[in-house]
Amino acid sequence: MAVLTAIGSANASPAAASSAGAGAARLPACPLLFGHGGYPTGADPWTRDQVRQPNHPRGVNDQQTWGAKGVEGDVQLTKQGTKAVMWHNTSTNGLTGGRQLITDLWWAAGTENLQARRITRGPYQGEGVYTLRQWLDHVRSRGLVALLEIKPETRAILSDPAYAASAWKEISDPIKERQGSQQILVYSQDAWIQGELAARHPGLLKGSAARWTDSVAWNEPPPAWTGNTRQWQAVLDAAPKSVMTNYTKEYKAWLAGKCA
Repeated sequence: MAVLTAIGSANASPAAASSAGAGAARLPACPLLFGHGGYPTGADPWTRDQVRQPNHPRGVNDQQTWGAKGVEGDVQLTKQGTKAVMWHNTSTNGLTGGRQLITDLWWAAGTENLQARRITRGPYQGEGVYTLRQWLDHVRSRGLVALLEIKPETRAILSDPAYAASAWKEISDPIKERQGSQQILVYSQDAWIQGELAARHPGLLKGSAARWTDSVAWNEPPPAWTGNTRQWQAVLDAAPKSVMTNYTKEYKAWLAGKCA
């Protein structure tokens, strides 16, 4: 069948070929797609969370398989800012061991350390927690753009005079070490952290990149992707250079024929 299609295209009349080319030329450029892992909305979301965020190699690999060219990860800090790690939640909810705040745990020291814990539920059960350096290196190995959200929970440490200098080094040094050979973007939903990122990494701010394109609020089990299509079209019509979605696989398939 593929051979027949190829022969048919080769034997098409010049007028037909010209028309097809003109149609393709009218299509807008496809936005670069960033994959994001959904977290439930509503009351007590932690009871439904399935830890879908791509903060580990398996999640990153899945996002690329589904069509992403970039991936968003979440940066937290362990106790006293001693290690920058990739984890979405404020606490160890979703990990083995007792429930504690990430900022109260050491990375490797003690019996309740973060490094030894594993995800307990969802599609990535059994995965561990990774450092910022480990995550960036894996994203680079896959040829993807790294988008880092510095979580608001880190502010207490980053603004504490006793720990600020070393804590910022934990976040900034891995970025600086790699930014010459890897595309990295940064942002935070905390205004103070965002201001600090603008001063420390002015050329790496997310800005208008990775525009959010979903309209359906995430929940568990996941709502149908079809509720997003009107918003997806409206965002695509605005011709963004890049977009971000919880529905990477479905969005990539939906784009077919709508852009080039």
